[in-house]
Formats: sequence, structure tokens, C-alpha cells
Amino acid sequence: MLLIPAIDLKDGICVRLRQGRMEEATPFSADPVAMAARWRDQGARRLHLVDLNGAFAGAPVNDAAIRAIAAACPELPLQVGGGLRDERTLEAYFAAGVRYCILGTQAVVEPAFVARACRAFPGRIMVGLDARDGQVAIRGWAEITPHRAVDLACRFAADGIVAIVYTDIGRDGMLTGANVAATRALAETVGVPVIASGGIATLDDVRALAEAARDCPRLVGAITGRALYEGTLDFAAGQRLADTLTGATG
Repeated sequence: MLLIPAIDLKDGICVRLRQGRMEEATPFSADPVAMAARWRDQGARRLHLVDLNGAFAGAPVNDAAIRAIAAACPELPLQVGGGLRDERTLEAYFAAGVRYCILGTQAVVEPAFVARACRAFPGRIMVGLDARDGQVAIRGWAEITPHRAVDLACRFAADGIVAIVYTDIGRDGMLTGANVAATRALAETVGVPVIASGGIATLDDVRALAEAARDCPRLVGAITGRALYEGTLDFAAGQRLADTLTGATG
């Protein structure tokens, strides 16, 4: 199971939010490239980048920072979300060196976009399902939809996505522990890999997810942000633990 550091970008700097609220952004670094290099040097095997402004604007805003990270860390696979609403944007990110693009709002409001993107960029498209009490939220988590996460996940899996990033909004940035049960249930239901996000605070949370992943092979990763920046979780120790429990070798 991969432990994936998150770099959330707002106004060109690294921040963390609480439950997706832009007004509760805590700045952590004014140098996103240096932050990416920090996690790379600690052994990260992938990074999760989010253009927070882009998620609300519906178009890339922090793309310069993302391109700079891709240029500085070409060996490090990047998965990027936030403001990805058309194929031109996807193509530009892939051309810049991004490995995966994560479709969020546009996947929900225009489901056919997912199938088109998967055909245009096979093996490169993920879908991010951000849920509160099982219901999917869109537009930077500002709008709760009537769609159940599991229903959309099954539909998009059939379209050819490579993974689902599942975020429990109620736990994101709160350091209250991951929603292991909901994440595992989703991974056991859909036919594609699932990456957990939201609430990871300590090695105990990594252990709980890794133990679930050991019995549920489709649970392949866990994204963590605030815990790394506030020091409640040591990245290298977390990845070693996940590797040990899931039998990974790097």
C-alpha cells in the first residue's frame, strides 16, 4: 500500500484545509517544489497534488506550480486534481509530465466525460469521489449531490478508470482517523483500485488501512497531508509500516 503525501495548492502556496473549507486554510510552505522534493527524498513513490483554487474556479489556477513540480521531480509519478473540466486541460498536464489526472466535479455533472477521457488517455484517468455520509460532493465540496459514492464508482469503473480516490470529507484535515470501513467497503464493491483519503493522523491509522489492504488488494494507497505537516505522522516510518504489513517491496 502506497502512502501518498498530499500537496494542496492555494494561491501558489502549500496549504491544508479542514473539511474542504477554503476559509480554514493553514499555510505550510511557500515553495511547492521544495515540498515535493522533501517527500521524494524521504522515499515517496507518488505525490497527490490538488489545485484548490482550480476546484472552485473550474479551470487550472495553480498549474504553474504543478508544472514546476513535474519538471523538478520527473522520476516521481504525480496524480493531479482540481479544475480538470475538459480534455485540453488533461492533455496539457500529461504533456507537462503528470502521470494521472483525477476527475472530480466534471465526472459527476457530465459522466460521459469520464468515458471520453479514458478513451483519449487510456491508463491515465482517475476519478475522485468526495463524500459526506456516503453522498458525493462537488465544486470544491461546496455542493452535496444526491449521488451515492458506490453507485458512481461502479459506473466509472466500467468506463476504464485506473483508480478511485475516495475522500471522507468529514474527516479530511481533522486528524480523526481514516474511515477504514467505508473505504474498504467501496474497494470490495468496485472493480478498480481505491486510494483512501481523509483523517489519517498517526501510524495507528496507517496500520488500520494497511491491515485492511492486506485482506482487500484493491485498497492500494492512502493519501495524507496535515498529519505530515504537523508532525503527527512520520512519512518514512508510515511507508515502512505499510510495506511490512502488505508485503510490498517498493
